[in-house]
Amino acid sequence: MTLAEIAEATDLPARTIRFYIARGLLDGPVKSGRAAAYTAQHVARLERIKRFQTAGRTLSEIARLLSGPSREEPAAATAWWQHAVADDIIVWVRAGASPWRAKQIRQAVEEFARRVRPEKESETT
Repeated sequence: MTLAEIAEATDLPARTIRFYIARGLLDGPVKSGRAAAYTAQHVARLERIKRFQTAGRTLSEIARLLSGPSREEPAAATAWWQHAVADDIIVWVRAGASPWRAKQIRQAVEEFARRVRPEKESETT
């Protein structure tokens, strides 16, 4: 199909189809130049885009929906140490630091705990 034919088949202006191609919502034609050709897959994709828009989706949402499931690797799980500094304060520190760094962090947490400890509790210690 030519651009004019696909525009007529989908009831979309050629300018809109070019815009979708520029935004990455639609693949470019299988042939380029004067003999640009579009396939039934282009028509099906444009119909999906129209359905999503009718449902009130934004172009950004449509792009995510059309791209399918994310191929990104999930973030690796990390262990964390939890330090209860006071009744209302908890400090989380990522585990796995070198012994030297862990000592620095522990000292900083202890200093922080002394600073935020309630008055009457700090007077008894």
